[in-house]
Amino acid sequence: MTSAGRPVTGASLPSEDERRMLRESLRSCLEDRWPAARAIALAADAAQIRGLWRELAGMGVAALGTNPAEGRLREILVVMEELGRAGCPAPMAGAALANLAGALCGAGGEPGGLLEAVARGEAVVSFAFGGSDGDPNAGGAEFAGGVLNGRIAFVEGLECATDILVLADPGPVLARVRRDAPGLDVVVTPGFAVPPLAELVFTNTPASAFTMPAGLADDLNRLARLTMIARAFGAATRAFEQAVAYAREREQFGQPIGRFQAIQHKLATCLMSLEAVRPMLAQAATAFDEDKPVWRMFASAAWAFAGPALRQVSLETHHTFGAIGYSEEHEAPRHFRRVHADLVRFGGVRRAREELAHYLLDEGHDLPDHDLGPAGNRFRQEVRAWLGEYWSGERKARYDRQPRHERWIDREFTAALGERGWTTLSWPAAFGGQARSPMEQLAFKEELYRVQAPMVGESEIQAHAVMMFGTPAQQAEYLPKLRTGAISFCLGYSEPHAGSDLAALSTRAVRDGDEWVINGRKVWTTGAEFSDYMWLAARTDPEAKPKHAGISMFIVPMRAPGMTIRPSMALYGHTFCEETLENVRIPAANLVGPLNGGWKILTSALATERIVMGSFVARLRAEFECLLAYLRRARAAAGPQGADPTIRDRIGALAADIEAARQLMVQSVRMMEQGKVPVHEAAMSKAFTAELMSRMGETVLDIVGLGGTLHEGSAGAVTDGRLEQSLRQSIMMVVGGGSAEIQRNLIAQRGLELPR
Repeated sequence: MTSAGRPVTGASLPSEDERRMLRESLRSCLEDRWPAARAIALAADAAQIRGLWRELAGMGVAALGTNPAEGRLREILVVMEELGRAGCPAPMAGAALANLAGALCGAGGEPGGLLEAVARGEAVVSFAFGGSDGDPNAGGAEFAGGVLNGRIAFVEGLECATDILVLADPGPVLARVRRDAPGLDVVVTPGFAVPPLAELVFTNTPASAFTMPAGLADDLNRLARLTMIARAFGAATRAFEQAVAYAREREQFGQPIGRFQAIQHKLATCLMSLEAVRPMLAQAATAFDEDKPVWRMFASAAWAFAGPALRQVSLETHHTFGAIGYSEEHEAPRHFRRVHADLVRFGGVRRAREELAHYLLDEGHDLPDHDLGPAGNRFRQEVRAWLGEYWSGERKARYDRQPRHERWIDREFTAALGERGWTTLSWPAAFGGQARSPMEQLAFKEELYRVQAPMVGESEIQAHAVMMFGTPAQQAEYLPKLRTGAISFCLGYSEPHAGSDLAALSTRAVRDGDEWVINGRKVWTTGAEFSDYMWLAARTDPEAKPKHAGISMFIVPMRAPGMTIRPSMALYGHTFCEETLENVRIPAANLVGPLNGGWKILTSALATERIVMGSFVARLRAEFECLLAYLRRARAAAGPQGADPTIRDRIGALAADIEAARQLMVQSVRMMEQGKVPVHEAAMSKAFTAELMSRMGETVLDIVGLGGTLHEGSAGAVTDGRLEQSLRQSIMMVVGGGSAEIQRNLIAQRGLELPR
């Protein structure tokens, strides 16, 4: 694809700083010319809309999409988002589609000087999709002999339009019609959209037609959907921000409603949705701007996710406001209408899900690799090539023959990685590591999950804590052994009465000369029977106020006298353990960090753990692709499953949700690349991914039936029990590292600054 016949390169496109300046200029202009208090009245006045549009055209907005150097799809979406925030119906969508259609058609598709008039603000375009709309009730029109005949519904922007571009049969062709052309009737159809949509009736209406490349109608539909998502996102975000501010201030029962857990969880879930939609839009637009064909898949995923997600955000916003948000004097109703009017257009969510199913099941693609930057992409290919050579043949077959619950660690594989320095990717060079970037680390994990290789880095949390808080002697003792995989750690945090509330832990450590004496119980410890040491949190000052101020961190040998380990099989297919510590003595030197300073170490490790668990989205992707492979085989053998519309809809929904989870994960990784610590961002990634694992597991059962519940080795077990094991493990994902409810508390209080 080229723009007006010219190749598009990254160097010729606007920068992120330029987009930021565009956003700031637009917001300032709209706050002045389209204030919230007058937005409803202004939207009903065509003269006001035309006047604002001429002003925006003077800023260069109306020409976006014609010259890549001045702005393409990413800049168009910035404008649409800001219009959505302001509740402003300026005719940007029609202009953008006209400009993009002209650019993508090339010289043969230039609509007779129309685009120059659009750029000057003299022409205003409405775009009518008709039979290419995707909605079965959109109608259609036929072009023949220089005239149009037919009926097209759901057309916006006609209150100001001078011209209409129509996708008409046969072909379709792109036809241009003057708004005042004879034989054209416009029937206004009031509804959620403000100004209202309209229906066009063509009766021998004069028109001129332009050639269109094959597939352009579908591309224009996807582009139109992206503009609708951006506008709806702007509206939903504006209403959400107001709801958060309201929750901080509005008091009921003597306290702000933002302190109620129900409100906190509601708004935290909304934030997760918004923070997933934003990068999904950007991903699709960036791929389009850089002429990467995968933009189509990303666009379908964005629509499939944003449709239900933003509508739910809009609903939850109103639930937070209560009665005050139901008044038309408030902004919330106009944003509710905008979100719902925009996100059910063009065939709605079902069409986008079907497009994803076609891409994955019919065309046989897997989910595309994300762009992890030059270093991350190069390292992905290096790891992929090495795994293709090393982790294959009898070596992999021998590992795969083991029962899944025994595939905890593979010392030979770890040693092979250690020879390449890949067991310490994230370690600073000063500690013998490769100091790989977070994106490179993500690439590594994705590749291991892709081929079901043994995971490494199970003690990554402890290694980084020793580097940050350990003494030189501790670093010299433990880090070399962790580097080679010679030792491993388990986490000794949870207790019978202190799970997510770790400040309530009661395990005691008392100083006795040169030793610490530890008594207490730890529960739900993964891998304790295989580990060499426990990373243990214990109370060293029972009188400390607040309680978390009296906690310290220790390194405890798992075979120390007085340590009793009781394994039990967990639902997720591996053992977890309960440990009883009775007068366990450890050297005083095994205290990590300052006395009573364990809370900082613990919370730092928890943030790392959430990022590690959020990276399980790579596993989620691998399990999803396992399901796709099963469905492709089933269809090839018998036919019906891949064609079942219900199954296809569920596959499309899962694909979109996985893209959202991947974006939330990458957001945390990008923050780490910038030297920031993702706290509530990591919690969003962890909570969303964990809950998605459960949803996917349940969906698998609906799709594959009872065979999906059978264990590995059972006759008829779908994917030899791999998918049923994934569902069982999803329970641990939701609870481990802090339950989903605790994550939402953190998101609400740290991310939205709601009161504790």
